[in-house]
Amino acid sequence: MKLSWKQFDLHLRHAFRISRGVEIVDPVMIVSFEHDGIAGFGEASPTPRYHETIETVAAFLKRVDLSRFDDPFQTEDILLYVQSLTPVGSPLGENTSAKCAVDIALHDWIGKKLNVPLYKLLGLDKSKTALSSFTIGIDSPDMLIKKIREAEEYPVLKIKLGMENDRETIKTIRSATDKVLRVDANEGWTTKELALERIKWLQDENVEFVEQPMPAAQLDDMKWLRAKITMPLIADENVIGLRDIPKLGDAFDGINIKLMKCTGIREAVRMIHTARAMNMKIMMGCMIETAVAISAAAHLSPLLDYADLDGNVLITDDPFDGVRNVRGKLELNDKPGLGVVLRN
Repeated sequence: MKLSWKQFDLHLRHAFRISRGVEIVDPVMIVSFEHDGIAGFGEASPTPRYHETIETVAAFLKRVDLSRFDDPFQTEDILLYVQSLTPVGSPLGENTSAKCAVDIALHDWIGKKLNVPLYKLLGLDKSKTALSSFTIGIDSPDMLIKKIREAEEYPVLKIKLGMENDRETIKTIRSATDKVLRVDANEGWTTKELALERIKWLQDENVEFVEQPMPAAQLDDMKWLRAKITMPLIADENVIGLRDIPKLGDAFDGINIKLMKCTGIREAVRMIHTARAMNMKIMMGCMIETAVAISAAAHLSPLLDYADLDGNVLITDDPFDGVRNVRGKLELNDKPGLGVVLRN
């Protein structure tokens, strides 16, 4: 079994600003898992919020020795081994996106070996894939209008807030569209009183839910906030993997799972079932990613309540073709594995 990888620099259609910063170019690492004449693709999209860089991804992948295994179908053992490797880089980091790349590549390989798409391996119905939102980053009023016009085909918009001019942002957007909005504050409202004031105002603006209103460390404040409002609150930065879910039931109404945070498909499935047992809503989001990682998440989307899987339509140079985003609807093909191919 052979593992190889290559960096791709993804260029965004517009500068992508959230409450923590701005991006124009995003590096990702595409992993290839090769065995028995078949190659499975995976992807790592690292982010400093979770103590990863493209350099820590490369350093981690160099340490993955798959020669100790002789059968890729030993998935549980292989991924437990990958999980067990000590972190590279920041002592706070767990190399989650690097581990995710191996997980996705392995699942792609298995699907290709068995000649079935991943959704069938998971026992899912591809006609039930979720409707994805389209993300509008923080920007000037003129650029917000321009982005909304460019997103005309998408029925649901996800709006990044968490700044002093949040009301002006929503007013600008509402001057251009009456579409359903989903709001993501990215931890930008730093006090419970501020979060309460903003959310109460948003209740009259046709907003479906608010994602991560306050910093993840302020879990007690989130419990206070949830008790005072009726709008659903979705955890993002508060939930990395399975171990985080049990403590969130009194603070949030749902969770946002990202493959890059949780280490991949196998952990995501466990998270979905655990959250369902707690009567929580399930959302799946993404980083800036190619069709490799977006397709992996899309195969899970029949299990979701909400999807925000637009990372590959926010870029200009996706090197892969896979799941199609047709007016927000995620459309899977019937090619084996992830169903992704490298563009010419």
